[in-house]
Amino acid sequence: MNLCAQIQKALEEEGYENPTDIQEKAIPVLLKNSDVIATAQSGTGKTAAFVLPILQKLFETKDADPSKKRVLRSLILVPTRELAKQIEKSISYYGRHLDIKQTIVVGGLSHKEQIRKIESGIDVLVATPGRLIDHINTKSVDLSSINNLVLDEADTMLEMGFLKEIELIFSNCAKTRQISMFSATINQNIKKLAKEFLHKPVVIEVSSQRSSVDIIDQQIYLMDEDKKVEFLSYLIGSENWEQVLVFVNTKAKADEITEQFNLDGLKTACIHGDIKQPVRARALEGFKTKTLRVLVATDIAARCIDIELLPNVVNFELPETVVDYTHRIGRTGRAGNPGVATTLLCVKEYKQMAEIEKELIINIPRLTHDEYELTEKQPRVARFKAKPLSQKKGLRDKFKKPKDKAQLPKKAAKKKKTTKRDTNRSFGR
Repeated sequence: MNLCAQIQKALEEEGYENPTDIQEKAIPVLLKNSDVIATAQSGTGKTAAFVLPILQKLFETKDADPSKKRVLRSLILVPTRELAKQIEKSISYYGRHLDIKQTIVVGGLSHKEQIRKIESGIDVLVATPGRLIDHINTKSVDLSSINNLVLDEADTMLEMGFLKEIELIFSNCAKTRQISMFSATINQNIKKLAKEFLHKPVVIEVSSQRSSVDIIDQQIYLMDEDKKVEFLSYLIGSENWEQVLVFVNTKAKADEITEQFNLDGLKTACIHGDIKQPVRARALEGFKTKTLRVLVATDIAARCIDIELLPNVVNFELPETVVDYTHRIGRTGRAGNPGVATTLLCVKEYKQMAEIEKELIINIPRLTHDEYELTEKQPRVARFKAKPLSQKKGLRDKFKKPKDKAQLPKKAAKKKKTTKRDTNRSFGR
C-alpha cells in the first residue's frame, strides 16, 4: 500500500497482515492528497485508515535538518478525550520506528502541560474542538501550517453542537490542506460542512446501518419497566456474562443501576458527563481488563469505548434514533467476533422498537421470563414483516403470532437461579 518500511515493520509487530475494507479503500486515496468523506462504523479499522497516511506523509516530507524546530502539520479532531487518547496511542504504535512527535489537547488535563508540549515542537495534534478553541483564543497553538486535517466521528461532533468551533478551526488552518471526514453516517450537517470546506471529496462507504445488524445476535426481553433493573442483574448473573456494556439515556439512570448492581455483588461503574475524568479513565481501564464486570454508559460517553472482544451489549432503554441503536449494538461483534445485543423492552417502547425494526428491515425475537411476568397490557403495534433474525442466525425465535389478543409470546425456559456474583462487591469511584 505504498507505506514505508518503518511503518510496515510496526504493523507486522502489531500482528497485522491484511488491510480491512476501509483501510484498503481509504489509504491509497488519502496518499494521493484527495479530500475524503468515509462512512465506517467503529471497529472497522478506520483509525489506521487515516493515521497511516499521516505518518507516511510526515516521513516523506521530514526536514533533513534535525536542529530545526518541528512544525505542526497534521490535526485530528475527535469528540471525546478518551478517543483522543486512543488515537494518540495508535500514532505511537504505528510510528514507533519513525521520528514522530504527537500530543493531545483535551479537557481534564493540565493546560500548562499541553502548552509546554506544543511549544517543544510536535508533528501531529489530536484534539477535541472545545479545548482546541481555548488554545486558539490564547494564541498558544498555531494551526497555519496544518495541511492534513482529519475529523473522526464527525457526525458525533456535529450532534454535540461543535459546528461553529469546527468552522473556526478550519479557517485557522492552511488554505491548501487535505481534509478527511470519517463518520458512521452522512447527514445534512456533514454535507453542509463538506460543501463549504472540502474540494471534490472522494466518498468511500464500506459499511451501513445494516453491517452491525447482520452480524450480531439480537434479542428482546419483554417486561414491566419497574422490573428492568432486577431482571438485568439476574440475567447477567444467571448467564455468567463476564463483560457487559449497558446503555441508558440519562445520567440519573446510570447512577441508579450502578448503585444497585454493586449492592447485588456485580462490580459495576458508570461513565457520563458528570463523572470526573480520572474516575472515567479508571472505570474504562477496569472494564477493559475485566476487573470490572459491568459498565453503564450514556451514548456520548460510550463513544470512547473500543473493545475488540466485547461479548455483550444491553439496551436498558431504547435510544432516540436508529443511528444510535446501531452505534450501540455495534460495540459488540467487532472484527468478526461473536456478540449478543439484548434490549429490555417495556410497553411504552413498543412503537419505537417497531419503527427501528422497520427501518432496519428486521424482526428481532421477543422473549419473556416466567419469573418476571409482563403484567402491563400490550398495545397493538404493527411489526415490520421481515424475515426473522433468528432464521438468519439459526436461533430459535420465541415470538409467535398470538392466537388471541391476550396471548403473550412464548416464555423462555425457566432458569435455575445460579446467579454468579463477584467476590469484591464494589468497584468504587
